[in-house]
Amino acid sequence: MNRVVYSTDQGRHCPKCNQPLAKCRCKDSNQAIPEGDGIVRLQRETKGRKGKGVTLVTGLLLAPPALKKLATELKQHCSTGGSVKNGVIEIQGDQRQVLEQLLQRKGYTVKISGG
Repeated sequence: MNRVVYSTDQGRHCPKCNQPLAKCRCKDSNQAIPEGDGIVRLQRETKGRKGKGVTLVTGLLLAPPALKKLATELKQHCSTGGSVKNGVIEIQGDQRQVLEQLLQRKGYTVKISGG
């Protein structure tokens, strides 16, 4: 199999579909919306973080770019840091009550889960 990685006239190529990155066909398949019951769950977790707690926001049925945008908005509202990993938003600290109110105002069904 002969794959083009870079072309001087078209630039970088996608390793999966072998098209220029601007015309990549598999880019849209990575934007798949996850399936779920539509209930956003908020839980606090400290496992693997040396005792530092984070709030996990799961169950959001959003494509990755929209999820990242929502994560940025949530972090700004809580005035704290966080990240998006594997479709789960992590917000530093125990922010469950604040996030519950904000997400309910946005129209999500929210449940606080865990201890």
